[in-house]
Amino acid sequence: MSSKKLIKYFSIGSLATCGFLAGIYTERKRHLCNNDHLNIKNMPGLPMFGTVSAASPYTPVPVPTDPSITAPEIKTHTSRVSQIMKYGFPSLDQVRSFNDYVLSYDRRNRVAHWVFEHLTKESVKHNSSVDRSKCEFKPDDSIHKYFRSENSDYKKSGYDRGHLAAAGNHKYSQQHVEETFYLSNMAPQVGKGFNRDAWNKLEKHVRKMTKDYENVYCCTGPLYLPSKENDGKFYVKYEVIGANHVAVPTHFFKIVVGESSNGKLEMEAYVMPNKVIDENVPLTSFQVPPDSIERAAGLLFFDNLSRNKLSKVNGKKN
Repeated sequence: MSSKKLIKYFSIGSLATCGFLAGIYTERKRHLCNNDHLNIKNMPGLPMFGTVSAASPYTPVPVPTDPSITAPEIKTHTSRVSQIMKYGFPSLDQVRSFNDYVLSYDRRNRVAHWVFEHLTKESVKHNSSVDRSKCEFKPDDSIHKYFRSENSDYKKSGYDRGHLAAAGNHKYSQQHVEETFYLSNMAPQVGKGFNRDAWNKLEKHVRKMTKDYENVYCCTGPLYLPSKENDGKFYVKYEVIGANHVAVPTHFFKIVVGESSNGKLEMEAYVMPNKVIDENVPLTSFQVPPDSIERAAGLLFFDNLSRNKLSKVNGKKN
């Protein structure tokens, strides 16, 4: 075949290819732009760019949720987040950072996956300028309205708006305390006998740990544990409340690491059922192996901390 014929066929093939690609582009653009054919707003499941890329790991750089925080303060805020999360993130799903705690939000259940705090003597000591009575429970506007909980969800539900990051842990400033009242930091808890009693007792115990340790790192969250039914099978069942179907956890966990000035590390891990608990039951009755919580929650806690560096776990030599 002569070179002239090759050039002719190549030119025709190139024009055909270009025409094909142009047709695809025009047709796709027509479908995306013409509401008579396709209304994007009414079809949220469609990818916006025609392709879907696999997610890739990333290191979150949390930003302040308070819009009043100016650029010079962002560095300080980021430093505080790094301090709180010194021993690793349990997960990276919907991470939100506040001035004195960090959480990962579960958009399906409208309750946090986990909340992380860093406590010291200074942060938990009494501050006469802080007034808890001025705090108000409020929806977290950083959460999309489809997935956030509202105060109306808790009204007449029979459950308290139970803090995960305890208000009493953040007495350093009024702003810190007020930020613990976002509903993203709340979970439905049985009131009398649990939130106001046994759970409160555990929160006080964690604060007292700051007397023995220079730094106390606390991770708190909900659990939805299976129970055996009459048919002999295990089921995960939990109630939901309100128009937004906020999940009521069956249990709650706390995993705490105390760090001494000499670098000595000790861990305590607790699981409490979300029900009325006899006031005479000691806190130690709720201590469990940390890995049992990890398996139940699907999370790895203090992942940057090798367990063989812990001198004690639940009061026993590791």
